[in-house]
Amino acid sequence: MSAHLFSRPVHVFVGLGFPHAVSSVQEARQVLDEWTGRHSPKYAATLALCQSALARKDDVEAARIAFEAFAQAHGILAPEAIELAVARAAEEWMTAYDMRSGVLADR
Repeated sequence: MSAHLFSRPVHVFVGLGFPHAVSSVQEARQVLDEWTGRHSPKYAATLALCQSALARKDDVEAARIAFEAFAQAHGILAPEAIELAVARAAEEWMTAYDMRSGVLADR
């Protein structure tokens, strides 16, 4: 099973928009199987590459690249989703914090 791990995860939004790190061909295949959107040619090609990678270890990186392209084309790619959320929260906190007086600003 570990033979089908991606070199790095592909972060996508799933369900109601929750970020999820897809780390293997099996996980990518599950996302594709649960895909309720249009089954575009990119979907079919990505599914075929995942099936091929599950049969042979040497197609794993091709499957990852295709899955990332599929996710981007369908608007579910969430690059560094967690890092973006943390950065937004930090920015909001810094906006509320008065750097000169060291106290929280009134809202």
